[in-house]
Amino acid sequence: MKSLLTDQIIAAEIPARTLLGLGPRDADTGNLRQLQLAPLRGQGSLRLFMGLGMALVATFTMILSVPLAIASSWLCAGLVFSLWSYSQFRRLPLGDPKLSGITEYRMCNRHALYSALFWSTPFWLHGFSPPLDHVLSMWTIAVLMMVTLAIVAHSVPMACILFIAPVTLSAAAALVRADAPQLAAVAVVAGFLLCNFCVRFAQSHIRFRHAEETLHEKTETVSLLLREFEETSADWLWQTDNSRRLVHISPRLAYALGAPADALEGVPLLQALSGDAWDTGLFPKSLHEMAERMKRRESFSNLIVPVTIGGAPRWWELSASPRLDEAGKFLGFRGVGSDVTEQRATAEQIAKMARFDNLTGLPNRLSLNEDLARALAHALDAKARCALLIIDLDRFKAVNDTLGHPVGDKLLAQVAARLKGLMERGMTCGRLGGDEFAVVLHNVASADSAEDLAKRLIATISRPYVVDNHQLFVGASIGFAIGPQDGATVETLTRNADLALYKSKDKGGNVVAGYVASLHAQAEERRVMEQELRGALERREFELYYQPVVTAADGTLNGFEALIRWQNQKLGNVSPGRFIPLAEDARLISPIGEWVLRTACHEAMKWPSNLKVAINVSADQLTDPNFASVVVSALAQSGLPPQRLEIEVTESVFLRDGGGAAQLLDQLIGLGIRLSLDDFGTGYSSLGYLRKTQFSTIKVDRSFVVGAAKGSIESIAIIRAVVALADSLGMSTTAEGAETELEVETLRNMGCSNIQGYYYGRPMPATDVLTLFRATDPSASAAA
Repeated sequence: MKSLLTDQIIAAEIPARTLLGLGPRDADTGNLRQLQLAPLRGQGSLRLFMGLGMALVATFTMILSVPLAIASSWLCAGLVFSLWSYSQFRRLPLGDPKLSGITEYRMCNRHALYSALFWSTPFWLHGFSPPLDHVLSMWTIAVLMMVTLAIVAHSVPMACILFIAPVTLSAAAALVRADAPQLAAVAVVAGFLLCNFCVRFAQSHIRFRHAEETLHEKTETVSLLLREFEETSADWLWQTDNSRRLVHISPRLAYALGAPADALEGVPLLQALSGDAWDTGLFPKSLHEMAERMKRRESFSNLIVPVTIGGAPRWWELSASPRLDEAGKFLGFRGVGSDVTEQRATAEQIAKMARFDNLTGLPNRLSLNEDLARALAHALDAKARCALLIIDLDRFKAVNDTLGHPVGDKLLAQVAARLKGLMERGMTCGRLGGDEFAVVLHNVASADSAEDLAKRLIATISRPYVVDNHQLFVGASIGFAIGPQDGATVETLTRNADLALYKSKDKGGNVVAGYVASLHAQAEERRVMEQELRGALERREFELYYQPVVTAADGTLNGFEALIRWQNQKLGNVSPGRFIPLAEDARLISPIGEWVLRTACHEAMKWPSNLKVAINVSADQLTDPNFASVVVSALAQSGLPPQRLEIEVTESVFLRDGGGAAQLLDQLIGLGIRLSLDDFGTGYSSLGYLRKTQFSTIKVDRSFVVGAAKGSIESIAIIRAVVALADSLGMSTTAEGAETELEVETLRNMGCSNIQGYYYGRPMPATDVLTLFRATDPSASAAA
C-alpha cells in the first residue's frame, strides 16, 4: 500500500496493538484493515459449513448424556446463528480498497465474540458440575474449531482471540469444576499459545501481502515506464532468445532497422546490424566484440558499434544484460539501443577542432607536440635524429594592421598551403598560433638537412601573395633544434628551437638560425636585462645625452637630438641598441618614452630660445591613445613652445599601424610640433608617407653619407634625390653621422640643410650642453 503505516510493515514488525486494533486510529488504519479482510472475501460458505458441521458433531457427541431437548435446542440455536452470520457477511465487500474496512473489521470481531459465547455453553449443559468425559469431548471439538478458525481467519487475529479466549476460559472453568485443574491449566496455556500464534501468523501474512502488492506496483510501474520510454524516447528496446535471434520486435526497433517487425522476428541480431558484412564475415572490431560478449553471456553497456541500415552506415549505442528464468536458465538478452550517428559526428568534429587549426586546417600545437614526442621516441630507440623548425612570419603584423584581420587570415591560409606543398614523407607542418608555424622532421640526416629545408621554406614563403587584389610580401624567420642532442623532451627541444628563432629574428628576418648552447646564456642575459629594465625608471638609471644639429651652410647650431643612455649597477653601460628593442617587446617603451619627452622638454627650456630639441618616438608609443595628451602635458609643464619640439619617427610606424599613427601625427602637427622622418631610404620608402603627412624634415642615414664621401654613385644619387624631393615639398634635410671634413663638405655641396655627427659634436649630458652655452655666448645663458 502507498501509506506510511504499510511502508513501515516492510521495514519492521508491525506492532501487535496496531494489528489488533488497540492502537490509535489514523488515516492509514483503513489500509491495514483492507489487507486483513481481503483473505476473508469468498470464505462465507466455508465458515457456514464449518460451523454447522462442528455443531452437529458436538450434538451427536453429547446426545447420550445430555437431555435431548437441551441438545436439540443448542443445535437449533447454532443453526440460526450460523445462518444469520452468513447472511450478514454474504454481501459485505470485505477488503474493498475503496472502503476504509474499519466497520467490517469491527463486525468480524463482534461475530467472533457471538460465536465464542455460543461455543462456551456446551461445557455447562450438564449443569455447574459437568462430568470430566463430557468436558474433554467438548474441549476436543472446541480446540478443533479454534485451530480451524485460526487457519481460516488468520489475518484478523483479534477475531480469533475473541473466539479462543472465551471458549478456552469456559473450558478451563468446566475442567476445574470436573476436578481436573491440571487439565484446566493445560487448556489455558494451549489457548494462550494459540492466540499468540494467531498474532504472529497475522503479522507474517501482512508482510507477505505488502511485499506482494509492492511487487505488483513495481511491475506496473516498470511496464508503464517501458511503454513511456518506447513512446517518448529516441531509444528503443530489443530482445533476443537464447540463440541470439531477435524476438518481440518493437515498432521503434523495426523503424530503426528499416524493415517490418514480422520480417525481423527470428533474424540473428548480428545479421540485422552488419548488413553486407554478414555474408563476408568481415565484421567491424566493435561489432565482433559485442558478438563475443553475447556468446559468453556477458552484460555490456554503452557499446558503440557501426551498423549498416539500408546500405547506409550508422553508429548505434547498445547496452544489454542476459535474461535468466527462476531456475537460472539462460533465456537470451534484453537491452536498449539508440542511434548516435549525429552525436558521434559532432564528437569527431570537436576532437578534430581540438587537434587541428580551424583557419588553416593544419595540425595545432597539441598535435605537433604529440608528433614531436613520437619523433623523439623513435630517434632515441633507433639512435637517429629528428628536428623541430619554428617559423615566424616577418612583416605579417603590418598586413594585419593595414588591411585588416580577414585579409591576414587569408594570407595565413595561403602560407599554410605553401608549407603543406613542401612536406614530404616523415615531415609534419602545423600552426602554433598567430603567425607562428612549425615543422617536425622524422629521421633527419643532419643539421645541414634541416637548414636546407628551412631555407627552402623561407624562399617559398617569401614569394609574393595576392589576397583580395592586394599584392603582399612577407618573409619568415626560422629557428631549429635537433633532437635528441639539443633536447630529449618535447619541452626542451621546443624551448631551444624558440631560442634559435629569437636569434634569427635579431639578425633582421628571412634568416635561419640553429640552436647552440650559448643561446641559453643570451636568453638569461635578456631575462636579467628585462628584469633590471623594469625598475630602471624608479632607480633613476636613465640619462639623456644631446647631440648637436647644425646648419650646413655656416655651421650655426640650431638644435639637439635627445639620445637616451642607461647606466645599470649590474649590467653597466647598456647601449640603446640592446635595451630599446627589449623595452618594446616588454611593453616598457611607453613609460620610458614619456620620461624622455618630459625630461627633454624640461632641459630645452634652459637653452637659447632659437634652439629646438628632437626626440625619437617608437611605433608602440604612437599606438598609445594617450600619447597626444602626454605630449601636451609635457609642453605645458615645461613651458616649451611646440615649435621647438621635433618628433622623429621611422617608416616602420606606418607599416605597423593601419592609419591611427598618421592621424595622431596630424594632431601633433596641428599643435605646431615639427615632424621628422628618420632613416628615409633604408627601409620600405614610399612617397605615400610624404604625401599623407606634412613632415618638416627628412633625415638621411649615415650609410649614404659614408658612401657619398667615398664616391658611391648610388649613395650620391640617393642623397641628391632626397634633397630635391625635400626642396620640392618645402622640407629641410638633415644628414646623420658626418664624422670627417670630407663628409661635411660633400653634404654641403649636395645641398643638405642640416648636418649632425661627431664632426660637430658627440652626444653630451645636459650639464655639458649648458657649459657649452656659457663658454661660447654668456648672453645666451642669460636668455635661457
